[in-house]
Amino acid sequence: MSKASLIDRLDWADVGTQLDQEGYAMLPGLLDAAEARAFASWAGAAKAGHHETLASSDLGSGELFYLSQPLPESLAAWREALYRHLAPVANRWNETLGIGYRYPDALDAFLALNHQMGQRRQRSNLSRLREHDYQALHQQTEGEHIFPLQLVVLLSTPGEDFSGGEFVMTEQRPRMQSRPMVLPLKLGDAAIITTAQRPCKGSKGYYRVSLKHAISRVRSGERLGLELWFHDAP
Repeated sequence: MSKASLIDRLDWADVGTQLDQEGYAMLPGLLDAAEARAFASWAGAAKAGHHETLASSDLGSGELFYLSQPLPESLAAWREALYRHLAPVANRWNETLGIGYRYPDALDAFLALNHQMGQRRQRSNLSRLREHDYQALHQQTEGEHIFPLQLVVLLSTPGEDFSGGEFVMTEQRPRMQSRPMVLPLKLGDAAIITTAQRPCKGSKGYYRVSLKHAISRVRSGERLGLELWFHDAP
């Protein structure tokens, strides 16, 4: 069975509930060990596009390998499948927040709108963090067309390939302290996370909260991960 078919068979009602309640949804075992290792091998290889350090953009210490444009076929197929199921969530969030824009049903149509607005740079990347490296809290909001959800996948084994390097999120609610969250990712585990903002229900209705994500300092070894985005950058 193809990866796209497996994605179609996920419990998307439960995923939507997790996203509404927490701002993220865990997809344990989305990749098997062999698939995760295969993606990890792309770091520094021909399938990766340009390379930059996190220090160059003041986002920590480590390396980012941006994937080629267009994405490799195997990855592009399941990004399209994920988008089909996430677009209704994104549209429901916009409706809840009183935002008139609605995302197209298909990823190709959304990317065409990106390109019309000058958003043509591939944002999906592989990260490689070694001992003492980390990725600072951040959110990416460049461009006119921003998809509110993205996917992260761990491509190394905690406790064997590396120690430390926890995936961390924070959620800032108005007039409240930030809420920290640590996602317990294992090799091949994925999580759908909020790109920047989501609706949250309070006592007086819905309001907008802001989320950022980071990777804590790697204490030993090498941590490889994948960030898959559904929009391109300017």
